[in-house]
Amino acid sequence: MVPVTIIGISGGSGSGKTTIVRKISEMVSDFAFLPQDNYYKSAEFVNNRNITAFNFDHPDAFDNELLIEHLTALKNGEPIDMPVYDFVQNRRTDRTIHIQPAKIVIFEGILIFTNKQVRDLIDLKIFVDTPDDIRFIRRLVRDIKERGRTVDSVVEQYLTVVRPGHYEFIEPTKAYADIIIPEGGFNERALDVLVSFINSIIHPAEGHERPNEGASGSAVAP
Repeated sequence: MVPVTIIGISGGSGSGKTTIVRKISEMVSDFAFLPQDNYYKSAEFVNNRNITAFNFDHPDAFDNELLIEHLTALKNGEPIDMPVYDFVQNRRTDRTIHIQPAKIVIFEGILIFTNKQVRDLIDLKIFVDTPDDIRFIRRLVRDIKERGRTVDSVVEQYLTVVRPGHYEFIEPTKAYADIIIPEGGFNERALDVLVSFINSIIHPAEGHERPNEGASGSAVAP
């Protein structure tokens, strides 16, 4: 069986995780992508008027049982049918996306390092570290344009659950990171290093030795 490497990319909402994945996809095509967002539990009762009725920034908001099952399957070289989440209706749809296993699986989400069983399946842990004001502006623009939200509902959710959740659940997981990338997808040098690492796994050069995956400690990318 071909070894599978799972790369986890975490960081606060609006930190630039998705931008990193998009830029990687412009340079590398042979990988499977698994966004944690698709594993949210359904919360159809949530709307602009009661936006804090379900805390999307809490570790319990995710179907971790299914997530662990799917990550394990991909790690074992088995395909999965990934759920699809509708962020306008706040529910899991009936549609799924068939994901074939690949040498590299990129797993992205705000809380992917909080659950130990999930965390232990990740081979390389990356934390995207971006200032609060930039993350909030990005989130505000995204939620209004893509998720049918109002300015008031975005601000209320941010102050009530997003910001507290970030400091209680997300920020502490930076300690698990092997690499910390400031400014997300705009850090070109960090992206170059990451893409080189991915390519070394997908297309190993003769005599090339992969980095010691058991090594501990974190590095901060420039």
